[in-house]
Amino acid sequence: MEDKRRTARNLVAKLTLAELRLISRQDPESRPLIADAGAVPYLSETLFSYSPAIQENAAATLLNLSITSRDSLMSTRGLLDALSHALSNSASQGAVQSCAATLHSILIADESSRPIIGSKRDILYTLLSIIGDKHALARSIKDALEALFGIALYQLNRASLVGLGAVPALVSLIVRDARKGIVEDATAVLAQIAGCEESEEAMRKAGGLKVLGDLLDKKTTASTRIRENAVAALLNLARCGGEQGRKEVREMGVKVMDVITEVGENGSPKGKAKAIELLKYVVDGNEYENQVRELRFKFNSINDFMDHSI
Repeated sequence: MEDKRRTARNLVAKLTLAELRLISRQDPESRPLIADAGAVPYLSETLFSYSPAIQENAAATLLNLSITSRDSLMSTRGLLDALSHALSNSASQGAVQSCAATLHSILIADESSRPIIGSKRDILYTLLSIIGDKHALARSIKDALEALFGIALYQLNRASLVGLGAVPALVSLIVRDARKGIVEDATAVLAQIAGCEESEEAMRKAGGLKVLGDLLDKKTTASTRIRENAVAALLNLARCGGEQGRKEVREMGVKVMDVITEVGENGSPKGKAKAIELLKYVVDGNEYENQVRELRFKFNSINDFMDHSI
């Protein structure tokens, strides 16, 4: 261990970024030693370099360190500004991807970081710009979506994302991108953002409800995860929206009742629970009792269905 500590100090002293990147990737035990040797402030400053290759090495090393040394990253002054700069200014797609992935790594593991990162509107704006770029690489879009998901886990960040145009950006991405993994991640973020009252009007303007309904249409080939995310988004809209929003969710829910039912029967445990709650919400809307009578007969009662599915 002492040899590794000595090696870490020497690498930082020599500023050998390529070697730092390599050793931090190949030897997990070296990561806290590299961080303790003072690498994080240097790597943070290096993200402002004009060299794409240098930025890429620094960003990749920070990503590796974020796996085991998140506290060192978040305690480094200016780190978030450096990540934001590289996200929006680097000519290296690798650097962009590593910076977004670093944010995701921190956000998922450290709840206290979510309001801090969510308050950085430049980061939010840049991540949304990436998913809105038709020429962005799939890996860049996925990393940006994963970072946005981590940000949206904190409820107070959702309104900020809505204000910056997250809903139309996500809806547009879902419509134009046929890659399953991208759509899965985009619907996961949209489901989280739907959990705030500000999302109702944004969803209406962007045609989001129709898109969610299309994903739950029997004619589509959406994956189970996509359908579960669509169910979660509808449920969050019903929970957080006004009366008009709840009415629109009920109307859409009636149209795709069969698929919601399938998710309630065959989805993941979380997916089942949300589908059942949404189904109960739609069925209990007395305005639509005639339209769901056949499904009520099929399951005898919503409680029987719930007992069967859980």
